[in-house]
Amino acid sequence: MAQVTVTDRHTCQDWAYLMRDLVDTQFATATRVRVVMDNLNTHKPSSLYKTFPAAEAKRILDRLEFHYTPKHGSWLNSAVIEFSILQRQCLNRRIPDQQTLREEVAAWQKRRNAEAGAVSWRFTTADARIKLKRLYPSFDL
Repeated sequence: MAQVTVTDRHTCQDWAYLMRDLVDTQFATATRVRVVMDNLNTHKPSSLYKTFPAAEAKRILDRLEFHYTPKHGSWLNSAVIEFSILQRQCLNRRIPDQQTLREEVAAWQKRRNAEAGAVSWRFTTADARIKLKRLYPSFDL
């Protein structure tokens, strides 16, 4: 499921409030919320402790399970693919103001989530062992 929020900035506090919204509003009934994200310096559990009292930060963290994308493998990253789709389908024109941007992104998100698209990985481990042979160790016994 894509979840996109338009903010004025991208600070650790902005991120912390988004994580609280995920656990309290977007997925209020979920026991665990799995979050796939990049390795941006604001995307850290410590951002919650910088923003909220320790008990509140821990409450939020206890519901979250983070999965960070590979630092050097963004071409495999499904989040990057989603951003590319967002760019092509929604942001590929001049948008006059932030309110219009919020409305356009919300409409795109609703449509995209209703489609329930999935990434179809075609690059298998066997393919990788052939194509990326130089990266795999060779064990000659």
